[in-house]
Amino acid sequence: MVKGFLQQFSAFFGVVFLFACSSANNKPLLITFSADSTSIAFNGIDPVGLLQLQSASAGDSTLNSLISVLQTPSERDSTLKELPVPGRVLVTDSNLVFIPAQPFVKGRDYLVITYLNARFGDAKDLVSGKLKPEVRPIQQVLTR
Repeated sequence: MVKGFLQQFSAFFGVVFLFACSSANNKPLLITFSADSTSIAFNGIDPVGLLQLQSASAGDSTLNSLISVLQTPSERDSTLKELPVPGRVLVTDSNLVFIPAQPFVKGRDYLVITYLNARFGDAKDLVSGKLKPEVRPIQQVLTR
């Protein structure tokens, strides 16, 4: 009886784990400059995660730890140092917006690193043995 229960439990756990790692409902996160290039918008955030961020208090540091924006050297100007861009994050009804303390400089590259919509992996990674024990951030370079 215990053996049968353990087999059923392990089968159930395996199916739940596969669905938890699935990317079937995982839309890609869209990271773009706003139309006037004064901010960076994060669209396509998982609705459950967006709801949790909306319910977080305004002074909560969670938002700042989820998003990092770095000024990076480019092919045109390699004398720059890779420095973090200070700013604040606003949560709207459909996305997150990063507003820098100083305006973005035209022609510069900015590396955006975020954990929004990040996953451990998908079913393909699990089956192939490439599943990592940590969440990998999403990284994208934007040129102003």
